[in-house]
Amino acid sequence: MATYTHGHHDSVLRSHSNRTIANSAEYLRPHLRPDTRLLDVGAGPGTITMDFAAVVARVAATEINADALGISQKLAAERSIRNVDFAVEDVHALSFPDDSFDVAHAHQVLQHVADPVQALREMRRVVRPGGIVAARDADYAGFGWFPLLPELDEWLRLYREAARANGGEPDAGRRLLSWARAAGFEDVTATASTWCYANPEERAWWGGMWADRILESALARQLVDSGMAGRTDLERISRAWRTWADAGDGWFLVPHGEIIARA
Repeated sequence: MATYTHGHHDSVLRSHSNRTIANSAEYLRPHLRPDTRLLDVGAGPGTITMDFAAVVARVAATEINADALGISQKLAAERSIRNVDFAVEDVHALSFPDDSFDVAHAHQVLQHVADPVQALREMRRVVRPGGIVAARDADYAGFGWFPLLPELDEWLRLYREAARANGGEPDAGRRLLSWARAAGFEDVTATASTWCYANPEERAWWGGMWADRILESALARQLVDSGMAGRTDLERISRAWRTWADAGDGWFLVPHGEIIARA
């Protein structure tokens, strides 16, 4: 397994808890039915997972360790959702039998794993013939923003270096189709979608989240401990994020690759 670059600091969960089917898995919605059995790999805080639970028969939610899994378990309990099962799993070697699910889904997961092709093979194995493997990942090299603050260029460079040092691939979005082909899928539909932050509320949320995240998350500790950046560098980048958030013409684009691969 690769090391999860973001970690689970509150600043990270603040971002991930904003995710829903509508903003993060709309490409998969047409394939979901009331009788669907769905595997959600890397459920994170569980907000997409609980959305799935409202529209399919049953969901199996996985995470890499019990602490990470506990976050989505807590959300399920808070919402009184009872059609979600939970398991600690390694996506490279899932414990589920062959043909266990109709759909296997992974959002922002493959960019963090050591072997995304093997992960897709395992997701394919546990999906019934004719079932679907769906994945969506950001593509950091495609990020774009305005105003053009040099500290944000520095932030992006540092993040990509840290992610690769952890064994991940931050520019995963553009590679999903290639990975699916390498995993043996022949019927693959590749698409793209974006998040865009351009109004005052969105800028305050996105910029404020990253201003905290660059100082307090696992990423921040890694950058300092590895010597990639000093604390003063991170503080300077954090201030730039707040400058961006306060800009009346601030705009930020996050592109994603998506695949629907039929088993």
